[in-house]
Amino acid sequence: MQERIQKIIAATGMASRRAAEEMILNGEVTVNGKIINELGSKADPLTDHIKVHGKLINPQRGEQEKKYYLVNKPRGYVSTASDPKGRLIVGHLLPPSSRRGIHPAGRLDYNTEGLLILTNDGELTQLLTKAGKVKKVYHVKVKGQPPEEQLERFRKGIHLENKRLAPAEIKLLERTPKGGNCWYEVTLIQGKNQQIRKMFDSIGHSVSKLKRVRIGHLADDKLPVGQYRELKKGEVQRFFTPTVTPVKVKPKKIRNMNPKKTQTKK
Repeated sequence: MQERIQKIIAATGMASRRAAEEMILNGEVTVNGKIINELGSKADPLTDHIKVHGKLINPQRGEQEKKYYLVNKPRGYVSTASDPKGRLIVGHLLPPSSRRGIHPAGRLDYNTEGLLILTNDGELTQLLTKAGKVKKVYHVKVKGQPPEEQLERFRKGIHLENKRLAPAEIKLLERTPKGGNCWYEVTLIQGKNQQIRKMFDSIGHSVSKLKRVRIGHLADDKLPVGQYRELKKGEVQRFFTPTVTPVKVKPKKIRNMNPKKTQTKK
């Protein structure tokens, strides 16, 4: 059952309710990896991952079995645990018995489809939503064909809404026979709200279709739209395994240990 977060904190004995409210307002509290700074926010102490100053305050939550689902989100679903407008949420793609405590690890906007992870593991959520940690790959259909010099700006990192975006990897996939529209593969290491749509809007080539096809090492082109599957243990563990870049070692020159002695004529 959900309760006000300040009440949950106070119940642990670590602070009064008023002190807990100050912690929330100061951004010192996270729920499932997301900073909470509104006093009306609620959480479930048995299913949500609640931390104060980075420390888990409801250890009984840690004993719960962790679940991981990969869903292929259709258009028309919102990537939240609940929606005050009554719209369909991605959790509805799972059977009712699997939804408790599950939240999306990241977001895809209402009109975007593609891969999204649902989990009750706050540590994985934090990893996937932190900029610079996990690459996400998208297939994007845009109107017309943007000039190469504009795409090069994206690759270097552009300023958008007074913020500098991280460089994006962009490559042309195909140009449609009719209409001259183009499909691109875009790889982001940083995910701002509707970033890809805003990027192409800024150069006058709006996005007509957008789909996420990969999250880090994870891809599944056989998963139908609207369907889900449980992630394997190895697939999850790979997110926490740092990638080691092999170091190229130059071969050493072999010295001749028995050089021929030159004889001097007497």
